Amino acid sequence: MGKKIIAAAIHAAPVFMDKKRTIEKAIRLIKEGKDQGIDFLVFPETFVPGYPYFIQTYAPLKYAGAQAQYAEESVVVGETGGDLLPIMCICAELKIAVCIGISERVEGGYTIFNSQAFIDTNGTLLGVHRKIQPTHAERTIWAQGSGHTLRVWPSSVGRVGGLACWENTMNNARQELIEQRQEIHAAAWPALSTISGFELVADAQIEALMKNHALTAQVWVICASDYVDDGTLKWMEKNLGPQDLVKKGGGWSAVIHPFCTVLAGPHTGAEEKFLKAEIDFEELAGVKVWIDASGHYKRPGIFKLEVDKTPEWPDDEIVAAGASAPYVSHT
Repeated sequence: MGKKIIAAAIHAAPVFMDKKRTIEKAIRLIKEGKDQGIDFLVFPETFVPGYPYFIQTYAPLKYAGAQAQYAEESVVVGETGGDLLPIMCICAELKIAVCIGISERVEGGYTIFNSQAFIDTNGTLLGVHRKIQPTHAERTIWAQGSGHTLRVWPSSVGRVGGLACWENTMNNARQELIEQRQEIHAAAWPALSTISGFELVADAQIEALMKNHALTAQVWVICASDYVDDGTLKWMEKNLGPQDLVKKGGGWSAVIHPFCTVLAGPHTGAEEKFLKAEIDFEELAGVKVWIDASGHYKRPGIFKLEVDKTPEWPDDEIVAAGASAPYVSHT
């Protein structure tokens, strides 16, 4: 019998702008997920400390103070796992793998990245992927990640990698994950449909991109979005003033099969929910008969992919290499 796991996206909102309490919430959700039999759980984009929706609705000069506070609440990883250690410990204790979206702050510095941290079932931090191209106003917040963290990690739940939000539109980035024989794709998103101008198009865009990668990469896509809750809206109004460009709700979360069927979801709106489905790796062979984008369907004699994997940032090699599992007593 082939390998089977239960994978899930968690459609949830953070405790906005509060790293400590959001990590505590993440741990609660991981425990709930394990109780539901989940082996691999994917969190939304920058779940800790929350997606900075204020960049979509206020002028940069107005949110400069909020930006500094956001950096302060961002996650430091470093060589040991840093702020992620409590999550690494619970993964080891419960034997569950996690991909969690974080705003990541360099150790001892002020630069931040839109990142995804991959943690295995033994608590090992497999590595961190830094979004290589922040979108539009995001560039006022986050630095560009390098090709060095664009990778797939072997894990106990399969070969896992991911991209954040519109990074999923970057065909060369997707192809690089395909070349590394990705099996499970962790796609992290914010609640785009709540942002002015995207109400009628965001969900359709996300669905198209997620199904496209599932089929063209022959991977299971675990798509996790957050939603805008009252706490986020109240924080922005209290600290930055009234606004009407970001509303409550939103998000699009689902699990998609390599042959493009939706296995769980989609789920939208301001309701916390696990979207879970069984991944049966034996089914992949039946898909690969038709299309194998890392093998017989790639036409290497015609197409060449060149990716510069040189580290750009001093700590690229450190975060991409991950961190050892913390000691967890099982007595």
